[in-house]
Amino acid sequence: MGFEVFDKRQAPMRGTPSVTVQKRGIISISGAAHAFIDRARVVELLFDRERKVMALRPSEPSAQSYELREPAKSGQTLLSAMAFTQAYDIDTSVSRRFEPFVEDGMLCVAVEGPSTIVRSNRTKNNSADSSSDEAE
Repeated sequence: MGFEVFDKRQAPMRGTPSVTVQKRGIISISGAAHAFIDRARVVELLFDRERKVMALRPSEPSAQSYELREPAKSGQTLLSAMAFTQAYDIDTSVSRRFEPFVEDGMLCVAVEGPSTIVRSNRTKNNSADSSSDEAE
């Protein structure tokens, strides 16, 4: 096996805000991105159909809210949102990492904007490919 070029976009730098929409509709939020919404434990999911932007808005528990869970080892906050991704036709055929932004106190992601395809670190091929729409 020969040498391969390391792609620095493979993983975000520690402390860099990121949101990953994983296969099967799991949304993974980095600690830095979670801080944008004051580490809220309960959120509502919103979607702007025109701009193709999803948002997480801190909320009180309700029938429409989601409770976030944080695994001890990874530091990533997780949200199971398969019904949401299906309802708004958000691509979950591959896991994609996005750079989030804040708007009106919400953590937002342009789901058709620049992203990086993320492959599991549990597979033999540990590389991540840039999507064709990624900005340098």
